[in-house]
Amino acid sequence: MKYVIGVDLGTSAVKILLVNQHGDVTEEVSKTYPLIQEKSGYSEQDPKDWVEQTIAGLSVLLKNFNGNPKDIEGISFSGQMHGLVLLDENYEVLRNAILWNDTRTTEECYEIYSKVGRQRLLKITNNPALEGFTLPKILWVKNNEPEIFNRAKTFLLPKDYVRYKLTGKIHMEYSDAAGTLLLNVTEKKWSDEICNLVGIDVAFCPPLVESCDEVGSITSDVARITGLSSITSVFAGGADNACGAIGAGILEEGKTLVSIGTSGVVLTFEEREKDYQGRIHYFNHGEPNAFYSMGVTLAAGHSLKWFKNTFAKDENLIHILANVEDIQVGSNGLLFTPYIVGERTPHADATIRSSFIGIDSSHQREHFVRAILEGITFSLNESVEIFRENGKQINEIISIGGGAKNEAWLQMQADIFNAKVVKLKSEQGPGMGAAMLAAYGCGWFNSLQDCAHEFLKEDKIYYPDKVNAEKYKDFFNLYKMIYSSTAFLNKELMQYRG
Repeated sequence: MKYVIGVDLGTSAVKILLVNQHGDVTEEVSKTYPLIQEKSGYSEQDPKDWVEQTIAGLSVLLKNFNGNPKDIEGISFSGQMHGLVLLDENYEVLRNAILWNDTRTTEECYEIYSKVGRQRLLKITNNPALEGFTLPKILWVKNNEPEIFNRAKTFLLPKDYVRYKLTGKIHMEYSDAAGTLLLNVTEKKWSDEICNLVGIDVAFCPPLVESCDEVGSITSDVARITGLSSITSVFAGGADNACGAIGAGILEEGKTLVSIGTSGVVLTFEEREKDYQGRIHYFNHGEPNAFYSMGVTLAAGHSLKWFKNTFAKDENLIHILANVEDIQVGSNGLLFTPYIVGERTPHADATIRSSFIGIDSSHQREHFVRAILEGITFSLNESVEIFRENGKQINEIISIGGGAKNEAWLQMQADIFNAKVVKLKSEQGPGMGAAMLAAYGCGWFNSLQDCAHEFLKEDKIYYPDKVNAEKYKDFFNLYKMIYSSTAFLNKELMQYRG
């Protein structure tokens, strides 16, 4: 039997899958690493932690593997988008990585608009200037840490840095490059125009490759430490959302997924370029010559994790969610907005913060928990609504991530989205997508679609309850009013935050 490895470098942990030729996950390892938050709005990690934990995870996986390491033919990567890893002339890290959920760069977003222009930026990159993207982070370092910036030779995104440390080769692939605001998404090349306007040498940008391209092999040192074979082929991989799409079979027009992890994503396949006027993100797919559109909720699972860590630290999530299905639609008149770190879609707002609206003395903990699940799903539904307003037919949604692990939440998604929701038998998200890119790169299949037919199977379908869907339609309209009602208050409260 032959195998491939999918490495998914997430925000809180690296998840490593060993997958055989039938798509069965035969081994799974996860290793965590810390988040560095020095002040409100800052979010960083030490890239050394990613590398150390990835190598440690691979070592555990190979230790548990009973076969010949040479039977592991390929390895590929998925990773958190947008994070900035600055490297000097020796490709050494110059500072902690600034992550996707860091919101310090509002002034740099204004700078990009003033130098490039809003419409011109949209024309080239298909995306607006938002704090989470990579270019604002580069400009923040340039403006605030010039001594570090002046030593920088190039930059990488998180999974590309880990891959470099495993292969010694510097590359970036299109699906992640599309989230930098430096890529001409349609022409698939770095934008000389944007680089010149913001004062960055285009040579600062790394060489570009396709997600399924072979970019090297495991170095002898890494092979010795982990037990991997040095002949194992390494493939470029993709951004977490692009790999999540591959791992859920979103490989043709009409396919849509919802992914609920730390952040939340609604993603739909695009055969050709489409103009959403910057309301929705638009990126290169891991499937060659294809695109995907995406709406983002910054704090999806993170909102639930915050609640657990704050109010139920010693309990596990299974216990916390146990009674959710017993609470009526609307959580007895309680609404929650998942804005605890700001919001992305449809409100690109770094200062907005969460609210519980409608609290009274009858509410118990389970009402708050259900309200959080409903609020996260309402936020995702705002992206679904934008797609439908732009002519997309969304009648079936593949649900992956933490939101696919709870029956009550899956039914809630079907009711709020008013669409059938599909749960996969082996739902491994971006890690499976990375493994599929390796399988395709190794020549096991003629296309990613063929790989998906072999690897992915449906487990259960959740159909919307007509009565609940109608109730949620009205409740959703109330939810949408909260942003405009609280935006000014939250902006004024910024001065009191540390």
